[in-house]
Amino acid sequence: MALKGAEIMKMLPKTNCKECGYATCFAFAMKLATGGAKLEDCPYLDPQVKAQLEAAMAPPIKLVTIGTGENTLSIGEEQVMFRHEKTFFHEPGIAILISDKGAESEIEEKLKHINTFDFERIGQKLRINLLALCFESGDKDKFQALVKKAYQTTEAALILICEDTDVLFSAAALCADRKPLVYPITNENMNVAIPKLKKLGVAAGVKGQSIDAVVSVTSDLKDAGIEDMVLDPGFKNMLEGIRDQTLIRRAALKKGFRPLGYPTIAFPCFMYPDRFQETLAAAALMTKYAGIVVWSQANAHFLLPLLVLRFNIFSDPRRPMTVEEKAYAIGNPDENSPVLISTNYALDYFIVSAAIEEGNMPAYLCINNTEGLGVMAAWTSGKFNGEAIAEFFKKYGVADKVKHRKLIIPGVAKKLVAELEEELPGWEIILGPLEGSDIPKFLSEQWKA
Repeated sequence: MALKGAEIMKMLPKTNCKECGYATCFAFAMKLATGGAKLEDCPYLDPQVKAQLEAAMAPPIKLVTIGTGENTLSIGEEQVMFRHEKTFFHEPGIAILISDKGAESEIEEKLKHINTFDFERIGQKLRINLLALCFESGDKDKFQALVKKAYQTTEAALILICEDTDVLFSAAALCADRKPLVYPITNENMNVAIPKLKKLGVAAGVKGQSIDAVVSVTSDLKDAGIEDMVLDPGFKNMLEGIRDQTLIRRAALKKGFRPLGYPTIAFPCFMYPDRFQETLAAAALMTKYAGIVVWSQANAHFLLPLLVLRFNIFSDPRRPMTVEEKAYAIGNPDENSPVLISTNYALDYFIVSAAIEEGNMPAYLCINNTEGLGVMAAWTSGKFNGEAIAEFFKKYGVADKVKHRKLIIPGVAKKLVAELEEELPGWEIILGPLEGSDIPKFLSEQWKA
């Protein structure tokens, strides 16, 4: 659990030297407690005390990274049990399982899918994060060939799944620079695995048949100097998974129990042969609180809802999704193109811009900064009114972009018409449709007319 300022103060040298940049040691301690200062800022802190404070102030759930470059997946370092308490910081990775026992065509299809699947929602790219390569054929060469193929044809982060420790680390050596997760590391193979984990510098996927068994392994790995771990307590179904994931999260956050202070991994792909049950389990375990979810499907119809669910859960509830304030050119508008206006609430922008594109009529879309509020909320709070829109027109030179003087406003903003006619003399204010889906038809019929 996080240390309080008063607890940190007891361990400081109490010199009030001000060399840390603060007037007193107590002020420095309070800043340390809130993350506003670093231990290195104190020049007189005893090294042993510093080590104790570093251990005590470390995040309750360690941050673990898998992969490299743009495809790095960071999981862990969460601070709350429930999203509404603060926010969730690191969204779970979604991994597609590929078995070396599968048909060549199936392997090719999944590798192609992870390279080409790319879905945009409210300006964010939704995609698969990892490939989970599974050794099931019993043929070492076949598994290594799969690892090489995945390594060469994709940039995705990798999970290597193999019960044979020698085969596992032989394959890990082929892609060690990609920083894969190697799984499973158990009580039985731990002593053999420790020197290889250190040598390759890869994360350990710890597996046990219970939470107690996981604690035993993580404690020994920690003592041996292994820092990056992802936990699997061996649950066999969705309900057991929710139970174990919740207990692990609670132990780390509420009790400060370090042996369980690591992100977790879940395998709905091994729990249910039915793809609907597998998808349901993946969604539930991602919500409670898996750092990585491994499933067998590469079907976009099942994958897309899971990606959208993840996006919604891990969007910060404290900050509305916004886009930059400016006059956007949708298509290639000219001096005769329509001018529309909306708020910088991201959903408003993407709905309206997509509708303009669908209508195949280039236009200028003016996005006014309303601090992420939608049309009605922004109008009610005074952030989307005639004066603000007139100032926007002046700031971005909207009148210079077109030779007509017609402005289309959202259909729900009927009360804005009178304000805008006063603030924008000479402009005709046109009330647009109530629904974004009606914009293409509106532009086709009203503007062309």
